[in-house]
Amino acid sequence: MVKQRVVITGGAGFVGTSLCERFLADGWAVVAVDNLCTGRMDNLAHLRQHPDFQLQIADVSDGLTVAGEVAAVLHFASPASPFDYLAMPIATLRVGSAGTLNALELAKIKGARFLLASTSEIYGDPLEHPQRESYLGNVSSIGPRSVYDEAKRFAEAATMAYRRSFATDTRIIRIFNTYGPRLKPDDGRVVTAFLAQALRGEPLTVFGDGGQTRSFCYVDDLVEGIVRVLERGDGMPYNLGNPNEFTIMELAERVQELLGPQRIIYRPLPADDPKQRQPDIRRAREELGWEPKVQLREGLEKTLAGLRATLGLPA
Repeated sequence: MVKQRVVITGGAGFVGTSLCERFLADGWAVVAVDNLCTGRMDNLAHLRQHPDFQLQIADVSDGLTVAGEVAAVLHFASPASPFDYLAMPIATLRVGSAGTLNALELAKIKGARFLLASTSEIYGDPLEHPQRESYLGNVSSIGPRSVYDEAKRFAEAATMAYRRSFATDTRIIRIFNTYGPRLKPDDGRVVTAFLAQALRGEPLTVFGDGGQTRSFCYVDDLVEGIVRVLERGDGMPYNLGNPNEFTIMELAERVQELLGPQRIIYRPLPADDPKQRQPDIRRAREELGWEPKVQLREGLEKTLAGLRATLGLPA
């Protein structure tokens, strides 16, 4: 029997690698496409010899060609951490625009199902709380974060245009804060930032007063949600995230419970940084039977173990 093939752009990234693992485990053949601007070859080292795995080192913004049959295209290529997309603003805009159009075109040509990795950032600094998929957002189009926010908003518009114009079978997910063992220590996202600082004996850096909130979803839970949306979802967006909301100071306390007391230093809140972020996941829960299972303590322990390995520290 010929195996179904999935193309995963951004396949060497944090979430992309976990998706490669999941689809291989589910019996798919996987083509990962990555230009390695933020993805890492180390993430894929254990998959390179797998008979059903193929890696294309290419920039999807310049085009996307895959020989043979393709059943699904998952578009995850993009810088995702503030450190990365603020350092690569033009590349971020290009992969959200030209990269998305190229991935959609591949899906159209192949008659494949397409899934877009969008983001909770399309809600901006939300005035609605928690955020439902119907909320249109409160986004600055000219602020420094707009290169990521607006790239994803364009990507959603392009996905819906292909669905309406060409009957392309599309899906959209909006990912809320996700964490796990493969996040880079210098990624800039708060979970790994706190853990890495604590491991190094450095103060925890809190931006603002630490009262802003986030909802942290462990990567395995996210991957399960992605698979369910791909298999059983419809064409409208799905929030995928953990609805349990924590302040940044509460996260700092959880990290200190694991690694001991740490001094805290405060820095000014970055421009356009959202004050609240919490997904309403009723749509995914009711239609797909999905909700996160991993509690924050367990997820932090797993992330910490991976971070120790990355930093060459003993378990």
